[in-house]
Amino acid sequence: MSSSKQKLDIIDKILDACYRYNPDALFVMSLMHQYEERGSLSKKQLEGLYQKALKVPDMPVNWLATLQATINKMHTREKAPAVNSSPLFKKDEVAGEKMAAILQRYPQHKRVIFLFSKYQQNELLTLAESAEVDKFYKLLMNR
Repeated sequence: MSSSKQKLDIIDKILDACYRYNPDALFVMSLMHQYEERGSLSKKQLEGLYQKALKVPDMPVNWLATLQATINKMHTREKAPAVNSSPLFKKDEVAGEKMAAILQRYPQHKRVIFLFSKYQQNELLTLAESAEVDKFYKLLMNR
């Protein structure tokens, strides 16, 4: 015989006592069914059972204390609150304005067209590409 079989099953006893107190309680009946099928209850279900057991007048206090201790031992899942996420990166508005100005004067500049399409598709420009845009802007716009 295993050690879990030798332990007193307080949850089962509490379920039986709650059922005897109010045989028409659907919540208690569903908990009994799940406990028989799966052999355990979730923390929320045990908390609900505890609230029901408090209303039973002849419920032994030591059973309630054991149930409360069982609930306290169980892990509580906590979801992190939703966080307003910011975009992964910010568009370099200055580079965008420079590329638009270059394309305004030189609409066929292939490299700037490529970089500007990359910019419009929200792709991050590398440092070398940003330096290229600055170089083209200085060369072409100061004429």
